[in-house]
Amino acid sequence: MKSSYIFKQITILAAKLGRAPLAVITGGSSGMGLEYARLLAGCGADLLLVSNQPEQLIQVSSDLVEEFGVNVHSLFLDLSLAGSADSLMDWLDAQGLEPDIFISNAGMFFFHELDRETLDGKASAMMNLHMNFPARLITLMGLRMKERGIGYILIVSSMTARIPMPGITVYSATKAFLRSFGCSFHYEMKEYGIGVTTVCPAAVATPLFRMKPSLMKLGTATGFIRPPQWLVRRALKGMFRRRMLLRPAPMNFWLPALIAILPHRLVSKIWRRIR
Repeated sequence: MKSSYIFKQITILAAKLGRAPLAVITGGSSGMGLEYARLLAGCGADLLLVSNQPEQLIQVSSDLVEEFGVNVHSLFLDLSLAGSADSLMDWLDAQGLEPDIFISNAGMFFFHELDRETLDGKASAMMNLHMNFPARLITLMGLRMKERGIGYILIVSSMTARIPMPGITVYSATKAFLRSFGCSFHYEMKEYGIGVTTVCPAAVATPLFRMKPSLMKLGTATGFIRPPQWLVRRALKGMFRRRMLLRPAPMNFWLPALIAILPHRLVSKIWRRIR
């Protein structure tokens, strides 16, 4: 998989740097993170994949080196833990690596009514992974790039940032944080030549949502669910064009608007049936 536009941008960036650009991808061992890795490696970028899936991380890194012949570094790290952003930056410094592209992609999902157990478990981990960790790491990456006057940051939010609904209470709220943070940081970094782009995907066919294969197949066949390759190409093109916000797919416009006009009683009735 190779995009001529993205290949051209990687080539231009390599010429400026005098070396292959290094792309750091969180959640890079599966799902959309792996697709970002594959496309960038196919266009000549070196990689640092960060993930909490040690076995997949080793296998994916080996496969990418064999297939594309680029340098692939891997770092096993639980990004939901306090201090993980600083640990990642310290590791980069210890290896003598400078990030040129940073893709903040790591995420998690659960559909559940909030209770004490969920709040202290999955919800707490999600808030750290979707807010505390990326806000700190994006800032640290941005400051490092600012010193050099070159770099790109891509933040993966979600269409649900505009859809506050029961069951995804924490997910949609944390994605709204990422959307707002990314757009604001875009303006802060713009005058220094650093591109900061936030992408809000609609439904994407990845293992994140643990959907039944039959429903996933139906969704992709009808176009309601998009393949990750489709999203990744558009996101990277938008990143290199220094777009502030990307909302690929028409669903980004009509679905939040449709949900916003639903009567509150209807939303409550639907929730009572499905919870």
